[in-house]
Amino acid sequence: MLTAKQHELIRFIQQRLDETGISPSFEEMKDALDLKSKSGVHRLISALEERGFIRRLPNRARALEVIRQPEDATPTPRATMAANDAVASVSKTMTSAPEPANDVIEIPLHGRIAAGAPIEALEGQSSLPVPAALLGPGEHYALEVSGDSMIEAGIFDGDFALVRRTDSARDGEIVVALVRGEEATLKYLHKDGGRVRLDPANAAYDAQVYGSEEVQVQGKLAGLLRRYH
Repeated sequence: MLTAKQHELIRFIQQRLDETGISPSFEEMKDALDLKSKSGVHRLISALEERGFIRRLPNRARALEVIRQPEDATPTPRATMAANDAVASVSKTMTSAPEPANDVIEIPLHGRIAAGAPIEALEGQSSLPVPAALLGPGEHYALEVSGDSMIEAGIFDGDFALVRRTDSARDGEIVVALVRGEEATLKYLHKDGGRVRLDPANAAYDAQVYGSEEVQVQGKLAGLLRRYH
């Protein structure tokens, strides 16, 4: 079953698609659902996407498609119009869709993370505005990169790592690894029996090897933001 807010959001998206041919912006969805921030909209969209009710169209920041309606939903005007293919085709041809908007959402910014020797990952109360197109489904947070051990992977000191929160990852993925419960680092993950190897992307650094019980995956790298000064 969907929550009340999920029901409300999917109805609003379908209504705007019926009226304009494009999905509403994150700001419009936030206002329509009386939410305090766009991050709440992002969580609702991710939940609906994971459950197969909507999907994001690739390479566009503002493009959502309703795949199916909740079972108790009433038919929409678009569903009725679909019965007449000729009318629908003419309508689509005559309608010029506006350019997609660059929706921005805010995700938590949790201090700095080492791309070198492990340092403490600080828990902060600040947030970072991120283009929604950079994030897929799931919960995300950001960390500021400190150090140069991942430069051969294109990750530099001062970059912002966009991280999808998860406690598992496949070999070869770049992860946020919490070491011995107190220090965090950004590295390639490799598992070897009861050992975990955290590999840098800089020939000047050696791999770090720990017991599997000493390392906890806290997220996978989903993207990067870089500021130019």
